[in-house]
Amino acid sequence: MISTKNIFLVLLLLFACAHLSAQELSQQIVAGRENSPAQMQKPYIIYISADGFRHDYAGKYQAKNLLALKATGVQAVSMKPSYPSVTFSNHYTLATGMYPSHHGIVNNSFYDPNRKQIYLKKDASAIKDSTWYGGLPIWALAEQQKMLTAAFYWLGSETAVQGIRPTYWYNFNNKIPMDARLEAVKNWLLLPAEKRPHLIAFYFPEVDVAGHDFGSNAKETGEAVKLVDDCVGKMVELTKSAGLNVNFVFVSDHGMTESDNKNTMPLPNLIDTAKFVVPNGDALLQIYAKNKRDIQPLYLKLRAAAVDYDVYLTTKMPKRWHYRAKDNKDGRIGDIILIPRLPKIFNLTGKPTNIGKHGFDNAMPDMQAVFYAWGPAFKKGLTINSFENVHVYPLLAKILGLQYSHQIDGKLAVLAPVLR
Repeated sequence: MISTKNIFLVLLLLFACAHLSAQELSQQIVAGRENSPAQMQKPYIIYISADGFRHDYAGKYQAKNLLALKATGVQAVSMKPSYPSVTFSNHYTLATGMYPSHHGIVNNSFYDPNRKQIYLKKDASAIKDSTWYGGLPIWALAEQQKMLTAAFYWLGSETAVQGIRPTYWYNFNNKIPMDARLEAVKNWLLLPAEKRPHLIAFYFPEVDVAGHDFGSNAKETGEAVKLVDDCVGKMVELTKSAGLNVNFVFVSDHGMTESDNKNTMPLPNLIDTAKFVVPNGDALLQIYAKNKRDIQPLYLKLRAAAVDYDVYLTTKMPKRWHYRAKDNKDGRIGDIILIPRLPKIFNLTGKPTNIGKHGFDNAMPDMQAVFYAWGPAFKKGLTINSFENVHVYPLLAKILGLQYSHQIDGKLAVLAPVLR
């Protein structure tokens, strides 16, 4: 028979879980902040990322709002993601203007030999641990200068990088309906000037999810593109109803391609996991040696045996990837890198994996991301050549009138010509 005391404890636990869930779903606010009088006069930017929105998707799936909006502003032929072309690395690059090897989030999952820990994309405690993150995100730069910001999901916004979060932010989850997310943007825009964010970062995961599950040519991916397109159209209308002339920057982190997800490659049996740490991966395997003397012998064996994948020492990675030993600021890039030759991919778990993949050479056409921008800061009807995504950060800072002195990889000169 259950005692009254035990029943009370169970009810208390259920209440605590419900309360925690409500907190996780609620907007988080850093109290006591206001825009300084000077910052209240600055422009507004809504910075949108549609995860996995390949550079050709708007035309391919007739995204009517984006096609119309980009024609009123600036569009790039494509935007080149940083290597590796994965979500976490590139979202944090888009937030910091730094290559992954410099800001520290070198893959979706990776090993830090100094910490002797693996960063996993599904580990909420790691995602919220600011000590993993280098650089200074654009929202943190703004907040340092008394300009308020908001984020509805963006890697790095859930933790206080250099002690600073956006003023308004949400913990990532998939339970908040899209209408509620748009309502949050509306409410931010309607705040009084001293409380209104001048930078809103907004993240859409839907296109990436569909692309992984069904491939880049599937109707489900087209439907996800149209969902994002519809939401962008609604967001533009929200700014008009709020009476604000807002700049929009619409980007993605990478593209998408099809893989052979039936005939995958396991971890090569030459790799002794007692001597090497190998985090999970499919388009890129990083091998970290526990003893550096074991690197060269394994490298030579893998080179001799490799079929359907290429083997690199970190010291010999292509310079254009900015992913070499000399770039390896925190030691988080593996000692040996294995890169499959498409359509082949690695599958270390042996479990079924999806068809849509990214993470490959960032020069590949299918890996190319999107860049559109429109609003009062931008020229009209301008098409520019492809450029690297590190250059978006200084563009945002310029529009918002923010100063920075720390070192980044992006250069304002690359995108300055798109401004009026």
